[in-house]
Amino acid sequence: MEWLPPDFWKYLLAPVAGALIGWFTNHLAVKMLFHPRRPVKVGPVTVQGVFPKRQRDLAARLGEMIDRELVSTSDMVEALKDADLGPRLRDTLDEYVDRLLREKLTQAVPMAAMFLGDSTVDRIKAVLVPEMEKMIPDLLDRAGQELTTCYDVSQVVRDKVESFSIEKLEDILFAIMKREFRFIELVGGLLGLAIGIFQSLLFALAG
Repeated sequence: MEWLPPDFWKYLLAPVAGALIGWFTNHLAVKMLFHPRRPVKVGPVTVQGVFPKRQRDLAARLGEMIDRELVSTSDMVEALKDADLGPRLRDTLDEYVDRLLREKLTQAVPMAAMFLGDSTVDRIKAVLVPEMEKMIPDLLDRAGQELTTCYDVSQVVRDKVESFSIEKLEDILFAIMKREFRFIELVGGLLGLAIGIFQSLLFALAG
């Protein structure tokens, strides 16, 4: 390659080395989010991946954020109230009352079968089903109060995330942020390349 300038390889080395070092350091930084998974003693310093070390804090903050910003127990209760479930459950109530009269009642009081013909059952259902339908909003309201008391979205999320193995947590975060992590590595390489080119220009000007 006699046509190349004599100092070509010297000027090429800095950009290539800079790009490799920039990419590798960012790649290493991404890996160190999860590794080492257990504390490792290096002289006086203890090294551990960010997420393994702070998994409990991450779980607590994630639970609080989801409960505060995304979905809470009260949101779920309101969604049920707004769904107007009465008409949607009418067929289910009808089937339940029909089975209650034809099966449960006749099992408990065998003589009742003598009086529960189709027309009688239909008349009873015509009264009971609408009344039971009217009860649904009150039942949902009571159930919502109980749910708010006994179900904490924040705590549920916290317990779930804390119970994840680090391997599973890593898989989840990489599945969500794979492109972002690759972008971080790419930016490191590009910054290293830019710094290397700048150094080569300085060498050329100094020479």
